[in-house]
Amino acid sequence: MCVYSIYCRGHVSKAMTPAQPRIILLFSGKRKSGKDFVTDLFQKRVTGEMCCILRLSAPLKQQYAQDHDLDYEALLGSGQYKESYRADMIQWGEMKRQQDSGFFCRLAIKHATQPLWIISDCRRVSDVQWFRQEFPDKCVCVRVEASEETRSQRGWRFTAGVDDAESECGLDEGVTFDWIIRNDGDEDDLQAQLEGLLSLVKSKTQNNIQLV
Repeated sequence: MCVYSIYCRGHVSKAMTPAQPRIILLFSGKRKSGKDFVTDLFQKRVTGEMCCILRLSAPLKQQYAQDHDLDYEALLGSGQYKESYRADMIQWGEMKRQQDSGFFCRLAIKHATQPLWIISDCRRVSDVQWFRQEFPDKCVCVRVEASEETRSQRGWRFTAGVDDAESECGLDEGVTFDWIIRNDGDEDDLQAQLEGLLSLVKSKTQNNIQLV
């Protein structure tokens, strides 16, 4: 699991010196496309010492919760509590990014030490640009896609001010994806696509990423 930061997902024990990654997977996708499900599956194929899932939304949600006296853990979930604050939180986050486009990116990676980073929730061209500028030749852009029918079955409903905002539409154009994953519920097909992505990761790291 990921280490030593409230912005990573995994066991927490002690602080460590941040390390340069060998490769960074920049995941993006629409609501209910299954980004978290896919990144969790991918991480399970890689040893904990090698792979860390980082979420740009985690430091955003923590600061938003502090500023507005809200339940941070509930904002991290996928339930109605988060949905009721989503639109306002998006506007607040946009204000922060206008002041400093890399603000949440720097917070998210602050304590990462593994050689493989998974950024599970890129939403804007500025997110991708920041990582590419800070870590040239180490980034792979991955798009998770699912049909509207599939997303609706998972609970998605179009919400004005959310689904038409930059946080959902910011990467609809302007970025060429290195890998596209279709996640419409076919488990065998999804596993095959992940195998292809794993092969790409291994080729870019000279097979130094250990699989389980």
